[in-house]
Amino acid sequence: MGFLGLGVMGFPMALNLARAGTPLTVWNRTAARAEPLRAAGAHVAATPAEVFRRCGVVLLMLADEQAVDEVLGEVLGGSPASVRGRVVVHMGTTAPGWSRDLEARVRAAGGTYVECPVSGSRVPAEAGALVAMLAGPPDAVEQVRPLLAPMCRESFVCGTAAPSGLLMKLAVNLFLITMVTGLTEAFHFADRHGLDRERFLAVVDAGPMASGVSRMKAPKLRDRDFSVQAAALDVLKNNRLIAEAARDAALASPLLDVCHALFAETVGLGLADADMVAVLHALEARTDALTDDALTDAAADRALPRAGAPSGRSV
Repeated sequence: MGFLGLGVMGFPMALNLARAGTPLTVWNRTAARAEPLRAAGAHVAATPAEVFRRCGVVLLMLADEQAVDEVLGEVLGGSPASVRGRVVVHMGTTAPGWSRDLEARVRAAGGTYVECPVSGSRVPAEAGALVAMLAGPPDAVEQVRPLLAPMCRESFVCGTAAPSGLLMKLAVNLFLITMVTGLTEAFHFADRHGLDRERFLAVVDAGPMASGVSRMKAPKLRDRDFSVQAAALDVLKNNRLIAEAARDAALASPLLDVCHALFAETVGLGLADADMVAVLHALEARTDALTDDALTDAAADRALPRAGAPSGRSV
């Protein structure tokens, strides 16, 4: 197997494959990032084309459409024959329409294309507990599916062609984004009312809203721990992709639109690389602005003459 892209998600995913004994060839633009994979038994390729020459199945976990275009452009432009007969597995989160175009490009080069976005952040990636959503030709999907076991605790077949996998991922991400934003707003509400933070976490955890996500994110809110699991900038990108897919289908997405604004504000505050719970800062900034406005209005009210009081003017 080949693996391209060793970022926040890709690195632990590839490491789990290597530790499971999967014959693995990896590549990353920053070569030093691949050295722990070499120590775990993987071969480190000098170029993406080398990965395609050595491997029958190549997994892509690259940052965005531009990164995939650049990497595959090098391969298709320099050694397109290396794609022929390969299964190209796109595991990142990109626009559905762009993925459909990528499928056509891979097929034109003689390869087979499988969508396989995953649900989960850095911690599930490290634990091998991601959830995969596959779409592609049935025989290729059945070839790829068992290979995912070291990275994914479950996998679901979502369709026989792109972009069924990515649309499923975007639907799941819509729920995730609105859920974490709602949890963060609830924490902010409790905190600004002076409630005990630990007790708030205990009540949430004991009730029907408790989930793996709440158990992961609520302690980060309590501790104001914004170390990255899922970066705010990535959440904003995902939010944009979902919004565009909703608009393309003439679908309303009011909750998503509010989250889009909040995460744009979070990134604007310089927190692009912080965890998504850093949306708390955007909520706090809005509250502080409301407080400032209220104080300004109160001061203005005090400056106005009371009804029936002399105005200081002669009439």
